[in-house]
Amino acid sequence: MRVFVADHPLIAHKLTLLRDEATSQPTFRQLVEELVTLLAYEATRSIRTESVEVRTPVTTTTGIRLARPLPIVVPILRAGLGMLEGMTRLLPTAEVGFLGMQRDEETLQTITYARRLPEDVAGRECFMLDPMLATGGTLIAGITYLLERGARNVTVICLLAAPEGLSLLSTTFGGRDDVAIVTASVDERLDEKGYIVPGLGDAGDRLYGVV
Repeated sequence: MRVFVADHPLIAHKLTLLRDEATSQPTFRQLVEELVTLLAYEATRSIRTESVEVRTPVTTTTGIRLARPLPIVVPILRAGLGMLEGMTRLLPTAEVGFLGMQRDEETLQTITYARRLPEDVAGRECFMLDPMLATGGTLIAGITYLLERGARNVTVICLLAAPEGLSLLSTTFGGRDDVAIVTASVDERLDEKGYIVPGLGDAGDRLYGVV
């Protein structure tokens, strides 16, 4: 498993604003979209491409395009939806699937309540979106499901990661080259409730309100 922590002043700046409890909901949403687009540049650095001939106004040349089958973007509901626009802005031709997963706040176990994916996942690159890599249980379930469906590889894009969650993912997928994590920061730890510290609070609530 590969882990990439993006080191860029714009990413650090936007993440600081996201952490601020005074940041309004509309601004928080906009910042998430912008931050995801910046992270997506790193997440797609090794994306598969193929050569294609193209005619310019002057001559004919060889360029590249995304290889077929096209990638799939998979946000984890509900908070991952706030990252979707920023990702599809960079990959407008990608197909989109959805995984509905949530953490039981008592047991911290993952509950899957919805799976809506393109029928053919085999051989495709998958980009999973989830703002917070906390305990790691949700992402392990999601990654495992995509790999079982035949995904070529799975790259997770998250705003923040906790050392405990990364350790669990490394234990589960450590020997695999087809799993990668791209994040803006690895924070200090998880608290007794499984929240990332210092974190940015509940991403879903800050995106969409408390439900």
